[in-house]
Amino acid sequence: MCMIIQDCASKAFIALSIKIERRENRERLIKKVVNIKIINDMKKNILGSVAVAAVAALSLVSCNKSQPQVEAKSESKAPAELKIAYVEVDSIMTQYKFAKEYASLLEKKGQNIQATLAQKQQGLQAAAANFQQKIQQNAYTREQAEAVQAGLQKQNNDLQGLQQRLSTEFAAEQDKYNKALHDSIAHYLAIYNKDKKYSIIFSKSGDNLLYADQAYDITKEVIAGLNKAYKSNLSATPAKK
Repeated sequence: MCMIIQDCASKAFIALSIKIERRENRERLIKKVVNIKIINDMKKNILGSVAVAAVAALSLVSCNKSQPQVEAKSESKAPAELKIAYVEVDSIMTQYKFAKEYASLLEKKGQNIQATLAQKQQGLQAAAANFQQKIQQNAYTREQAEAVQAGLQKQNNDLQGLQQRLSTEFAAEQDKYNKALHDSIAHYLAIYNKDKKYSIIFSKSGDNLLYADQAYDITKEVIAGLNKAYKSNLSATPAKK
């Protein structure tokens, strides 16, 4: 927060403040008093964090039950066949119902946080502007100016504390979701692969794979299975009263 009356010990405090705090300094004051970073990029970070979690989950190396035997024989003979597949991460994020619902929930939470901070920031801006106007009008004694300044400083500190707390809570919510997404995908792939017996299931996101034949794409099958499992879990979970 900008210290509007920087030299509280000066005998000519009020007069000096009026001269110094001209229009240019007024703008600087208002900006610095409320120099709080609202979480403007929170919405963009939501899907970004979600996508990272999906990449991690889909990078799971799914080994079938016979793999230990292959490793035991690898010294003498390489495996006859390496069965691989890949899944499109973007499709998971846009078609897996759990991912869509939770991403929407996080987006709304981020918007609420942004609105709360913006409202408080606007209130602080108005108070700072009013204070500046009163200073220019020589409406305060030195003691009154110091008291108002202290009040603005406290409001600014409170706003910073609120932002930090809400940001921490939101980050924790993101981490919780990312883990849940990872676990749900990893759990399903482990069950899915009992029959499919893939040695490796790659995640394809953007151009992380230079080339991938569509014959190895199991995205639709995996998404269908994930949604079916998610629906079954919802049905098996008692509704909260």
